[in-house]
Amino acid sequence: MALHPPVAQPEAGPIFICPSSGEPLHFVEAAAPGEPGALVSASGMSYAVKGGVARFVPDDVYASNFGMQWNTFSRTQLDRYNGTTISRDRFELVTGWDLKELAGKRVLDAGCGAGRFAQIALDAGADVVAVDLSSAVDACQANLGPHPRLTVVQASIYDLPFPPGSFDFVYSIGVLQHTPDVERAVKALPPMLRPGGQLACWIYEHKPTAFMTPRYPLRALTTRMPQDRLFRLLQRWVPGMLKVSDACAVVPLLGPYLRKLVPVANYKGILPLTQEQRDEWALLDTFDWFAPAYDQPQTWPTVERWLREAGCSDIRRIPGRRIGLPVTATR
Repeated sequence: MALHPPVAQPEAGPIFICPSSGEPLHFVEAAAPGEPGALVSASGMSYAVKGGVARFVPDDVYASNFGMQWNTFSRTQLDRYNGTTISRDRFELVTGWDLKELAGKRVLDAGCGAGRFAQIALDAGADVVAVDLSSAVDACQANLGPHPRLTVVQASIYDLPFPPGSFDFVYSIGVLQHTPDVERAVKALPPMLRPGGQLACWIYEHKPTAFMTPRYPLRALTTRMPQDRLFRLLQRWVPGMLKVSDACAVVPLLGPYLRKLVPVANYKGILPLTQEQRDEWALLDTFDWFAPAYDQPQTWPTVERWLREAGCSDIRRIPGRRIGLPVTATR
């Protein structure tokens, strides 16, 4: 299933189809050493395969900040590099899946970033297809590949280049709210599942109180800034804001509320990080707050309706999760 080197598995049906015509694609070797190979259809549509990654989009489009983000912090949140189980714990928490169920199954990671959760699925024994719109796919391939059970693909969630019913499990964690059309993105995932397949997604939840913090008013300015300038600004800003946030947290009674007014991702007392890791995660996630072109939280009734309209059943919100909106469903 891997594309490094690219291979096909005819007995399992075509791995890739042309997202515009639906025709099966087959791999063609590069004409000369150092040149990219290609996935080609019978009618002549061609998509480059570079660095072991199939490319179905020309560039980062609206997601360039994620490419910058995950290539800058390519290993920050991967358990195998940071020495924690934070990503594994979160994966289990927001999907509700028993990792043993993934062994030998075909799994789609829709919005893989640097491969944080793809690593968890791979370690569980799954055959993983990791997709991202941005150049974060290069960080994912560098972190996890080459691997015989990993295929990394740069593609749009709106035009996934796989036959319907290709996957046993599909997940998307912290991605869908960053698309221009969240409904279309959500509804693109169920068709990828075989009958009885399992879907899990985690989306920012729309709460009126969230818009009472400085984060969203500040986005009106930060999303208009060049990303490199915003990043340099946050490099200077985040350390001081962490200190202010820590000071607010110890104020009697009002501490938790005051802390929310400081626009920085502070994981002190929340995640088991060293001081150096806490500083790096703070810069990473604060940039993630302010850089994306789109940030559109959703409500549970809305997501439940979209999944029902997409043909899902057994649609559930995982209970007891105060942060975000974790949803599971069956195709």
